Amino acid sequence: MGRNLHSPEDDQPLDHCYASPFAFAELTFPKLLSEKGQQAMTEIATVIVTSSPLLLSRLGRALGRLPRVKLCGQAGDLSGAYIRVEQAEPKIVLLGSEMTRHPDFPGLLAMFRVMGITWLRIGNEAARPGASEAVLNPEDSPEAMLTSICNALAKNDESGSTMPLVPRAPLALGRGRPDRFILIGSSTGGIDALLRVLSVFPADCPPTAIVQHTGSSFSDSLIRLLDRSCAAQVRPAQPGLPLVPGQVVVGAGCGAHMLLNPGPPPKVQLAAGEPVSGHLPSVDELFRSAVPIATRVTAALLTGMGRDGAQGMLELRRAGAFTIAQDEASSVVYGMPRAAWELGAVESRLPLMQIGPELLNRCTGRAMSVVGDRKAMGATR
Repeated sequence: MGRNLHSPEDDQPLDHCYASPFAFAELTFPKLLSEKGQQAMTEIATVIVTSSPLLLSRLGRALGRLPRVKLCGQAGDLSGAYIRVEQAEPKIVLLGSEMTRHPDFPGLLAMFRVMGITWLRIGNEAARPGASEAVLNPEDSPEAMLTSICNALAKNDESGSTMPLVPRAPLALGRGRPDRFILIGSSTGGIDALLRVLSVFPADCPPTAIVQHTGSSFSDSLIRLLDRSCAAQVRPAQPGLPLVPGQVVVGAGCGAHMLLNPGPPPKVQLAAGEPVSGHLPSVDELFRSAVPIATRVTAALLTGMGRDGAQGMLELRRAGAFTIAQDEASSVVYGMPRAAWELGAVESRLPLMQIGPELLNRCTGRAMSVVGDRKAMGATR
């Protein structure tokens, strides 16, 4: 997928993109610039994200005067932040507090982990004694801001919390059958879960369709994030798009239910309608649409709040599909998988790291030797 994307911010001049001599920082902050620090801090590429134009301007002017800071982009919303970060690949992103409260913020955090980027919240409150979260105070002097930035980078380097997420080597399981399909539903915590599952998918993976609950403003960013983390091609749901090997189709924030019309091959249909199980698109609707081809389907329900997908998974299982749910220990929110398990819709309950390999194995006719918890259809506990 192309990354040369245009956003409204592209029309605004970027006044501050500076890199100052190393010598000044070495004299001013000798303790921060140890041998390790000097190597890591040669240039601090920085992006600022806040909905406040005043704060963008103030921080831009202050950071533009700092030694070894290179201001590479600004954004006023999460969608713009994703584009700026993807283009600039900064070392650190400074985020307004309001951004961290946005429902799509976990998606941006997932991107930071994939790319190995540190982030620092902008806030004017004093750090609480013993608090683990660092903040950058916009009222501080430029020198104090640089100290906060350097400390955040050093802390994350030591903890390894921003080590880039290295996808596991795609599994080589032999050629899968083109008439076998994978369906996945996920919600809260699902972006990280999908990254883990898709990281093992080979370039010629079985045809796959996914519904992930997210806002419409973040859907394009999510597609690009998954695409850069998966050997297969990840595409947004589009009417008439065929489900073929090597392709993962994602319905997220598309304003319609993603359904499958029986093939061969099955094709994507986007159906207008009311939310089902509280969501549009709905995992339940995707699963139900695949009942006619259920004997060729392996379906998984990942972490998420609520019950979306549970009833549809039960219908799939009754029609002959093999069904998997993420276990409680590895789920961020054990809502959707729990509802499906208690309904008797789940044949195998697995830890997250086993779900990707099991999905692929089922499509090649080889099941894993360790299948986790098993449950008879229709059991309630």
